[in-house]
Amino acid sequence: MSTIVTTKQGQTVDLVCLLHYGRTAEVTEMVLAANPDIASLGIVLPLGTKVVMPAAPLRETAPKLVSLWD
Repeated sequence: MSTIVTTKQGQTVDLVCLLHYGRTAEVTEMVLAANPDIASLGIVLPLGTKVVMPAAPLRETAPKLVSLWD
């Protein structure tokens, strides 16, 4: 299910994705596709821009962390 987010001052699409989804990888392109005219607004979105945030796919397994001292 999609959600609509209203931007605050100084926000970019990447920042909106980070705040909404907790990540930017693989979801930024999805948000840009759901909002085809948003790129014409510039890098910093105008205050009060409505952004459609589609349901994000679940993450694959988290990358394995490597410790140097194992």
